Amino acid sequence: GEPLVRRVAAWLAASGLRDQIFNLHHHPESIASVLGDGSDLGVRVRYSWEDPVLGSAGGPRHALPLLVDGGARRFLIVNGDTLTNVDLQRIIVDHDGSGALVTMALIPNPAPLRYGGVTVSAEGYVTAFTLPGAESRTYHFIGVQVVDASVFADLPDGVRTESVGSVYPKLMASDPHSVRAFLTDATFRDIGTPADCLRTSLELAEIEGSHLRGKDPRIALDAVVERSALWDDVAVGAGARLTECVVGDGAVIPEGAVFERCAIVAADGHAPHAADRTEGALLIRPFQSGASTR
Repeated sequence: GEPLVRRVAAWLAASGLRDQIFNLHHHPESIASVLGDGSDLGVRVRYSWEDPVLGSAGGPRHALPLLVDGGARRFLIVNGDTLTNVDLQRIIVDHDGSGALVTMALIPNPAPLRYGGVTVSAEGYVTAFTLPGAESRTYHFIGVQVVDASVFADLPDGVRTESVGSVYPKLMASDPHSVRAFLTDATFRDIGTPADCLRTSLELAEIEGSHLRGKDPRIALDAVVERSALWDDVAVGAGARLTECVVGDGAVIPEGAVFERCAIVAADGHAPHAADRTEGALLIRPFQSGASTR
């Protein structure tokens, strides 16, 4: 029942990282409402607003005035669509002792057909980034990196720019020791799609003995909810059946409705995607073919 973004914030806090900045874009209130100013977690939370989305390098560039506030010259960047338990203090120490401008946390690529790869030299420096499907042995970037502020300082603010797709290869071309690999056996859980999010939520619920119900669920006695995550204020009508679904805040599942392997949100306030369909007051997005929550 805990929002995954709060898990990330609490994990950072437990590692001693108490000044946290979150990028916001689509439905920013969904993040700000559960994090607030971070005081209940013992941290200071601030926000950087992106409109439009500025990319994996453009986002940090836009947030740079906040990131270097107080004189910091290097900082940790953590992707919001992954969960991991990598040792943050170790990667920071490794970075500080290496002379590199960027240090990326890497694990052996768990799904080369799905994820792009990272190749690493015998000395421990990143040499290339590969597309999904590469046959050579590669590593996978798990969304945690330490970066010097100078990497982003000369980029234009407000322009979409990617780190792996543009900035880092240029650094590596000018200095082969500029991007360092931090090899780890840390856990990695992807929450980048609704199916990934549900799979991870189910795994965590099983490990922790918790349930996947938000605040104030209203579920009819004869409704069936199987392997599904319900967010806050969800109502499930009589005779309805949900199987492997993620149901967003305030959604009302009608009596007798049957949904399987999809994300469901209240249609009001959500712009439909090409893959979405509307049923009454609900917006439905089927999970991608081949995505499994098991």
